[in-house]
Amino acid sequence: MGTSSADTARYDRFVADLFGVMAYGELSAFERLSSDARYSPTLHDRAVIGRIAVIEFEHYELVSAKLAEMGVDVENAMLPFQSAVDHFHERTRPADWYESLMKAYVVDTVSADFYRAVARFVDPGTRELIQQIQSSEEATGVLRERLKGALADDPRLASRLALWGRRLLGEAVTQAQRVGHEHAFLGALFVEAEPGATDATARELMRGITAEVADNHSRRMVQLGLSG
Repeated sequence: MGTSSADTARYDRFVADLFGVMAYGELSAFERLSSDARYSPTLHDRAVIGRIAVIEFEHYELVSAKLAEMGVDVENAMLPFQSAVDHFHERTRPADWYESLMKAYVVDTVSADFYRAVARFVDPGTRELIQQIQSSEEATGVLRERLKGALADDPRLASRLALWGRRLLGEAVTQAQRVGHEHAFLGALFVEAEPGATDATARELMRGITAEVADNHSRRMVQLGLSG
């Protein structure tokens, strides 16, 4: 990583963008889960989804606090990514409770995979925050077990949820590519972190991350008893 003031300022801008998209992702997840909880089939399920929503908001607060430490207004950091994230959620409105569960699970796990991959290319402090947010298995485990229970109770859900999971993955990858193209901050991070790297190298790294995310998703679907 460069040591000039220009290099430092550029890298700080990359990190602020990264935290901006993370913050809005966590905030929108909180809003979405809070709304979806209303359609829970039982009060227990409503409480479970409500707890997961709280976890998402706690993550938002962690990222927001980090941005504040950097002297960056969290709203200004999030605004450039609001349209892309909102577009993703508009295109992936669940039809019922079960699709809501699957969406929460896929978004949670795919975003975690993506940010863990990005963490390889950033400074230790930024990596630590990413790991702190993405290392929690509480929400992931609850969603996974609830999906397993739903599929055991009604095996007819399998084909529909498998298809829905594939669509969610495709939409998530498309969103990541759109954000990367519009803002180019991930490519810049890769080039900055890898001495001698070029834009072509960055694109290749992004393809590798996308393939890794897709492989992980397929494996998780198989563990649920669904085709990846």
